[in-house]
Amino acid sequence: MDTVIKFILGFLLVIVIGFTATFGYTSYVGHAYASSLTSTYSYHCTITTDSVLTNVTFFIPVPVDPSGNSPVIAQISVKNIVGLPAGWQATLYDTGKSTYVKLTTLSINSPAGTTADSPYAINISVDVSSSKLIDTISPIDHAAVYRPVQDIHDVSCPAATGDLSPAQHCFEYLTTTYADYSATPNASVSITSSVTGRNEWNIFKPEYNQYSNRISLQMSGANHGWTITQASLEAGAGDNDAPTISA
Repeated sequence: MDTVIKFILGFLLVIVIGFTATFGYTSYVGHAYASSLTSTYSYHCTITTDSVLTNVTFFIPVPVDPSGNSPVIAQISVKNIVGLPAGWQATLYDTGKSTYVKLTTLSINSPAGTTADSPYAINISVDVSSSKLIDTISPIDHAAVYRPVQDIHDVSCPAATGDLSPAQHCFEYLTTTYADYSATPNASVSITSSVTGRNEWNIFKPEYNQYSNRISLQMSGANHGWTITQASLEAGAGDNDAPTISA
């Protein structure tokens, strides 16, 4: 009888120890994730030219969610834009289908020595923190991307240095950009813009997940109107098995 009792007590002790260890581990993981989690949006835009441009106006898409809200418009509206040249005006323009940043300047004067292989570049950026976890798997449905999204189709993701996440998927689609400026017929002008939504945390090592959205447009000579623009989207990159934070 004593042997049976000792066995039962020992078995119960093992269960209690196992439960305590599991609970402690789960609590530590949840606390470490919640306390270290940061979510950020990084928006960048680059305009290049190898020639002088005059009477310049651009309408460049700003990333917005399906409801029309953008994580970067607050910074743009107060002109908190890194790299915006002196004399340039930046205002927001809502078409009802999307939001654009309107950039205007009297001229862009390329420095001496500028060539097609080494163009003059204007780089502007906005980085903001998000109070909510960013949906990096389905950003078109729940996060900020360049809109409108037209003729979307799946494509192969670019080669990565490591294994692709099972949730990683890539798309290409069409959107629109407006460019109005005068230039010589052989002038080369490009506009590229990107937004990255990224969640980072540290439990036993640094981890992250993210999506990246990019538009790119190449133009020649003077332009005076809207242009169909190629967009690419890479979603679901990184670790998508992070713990869930209880509300």
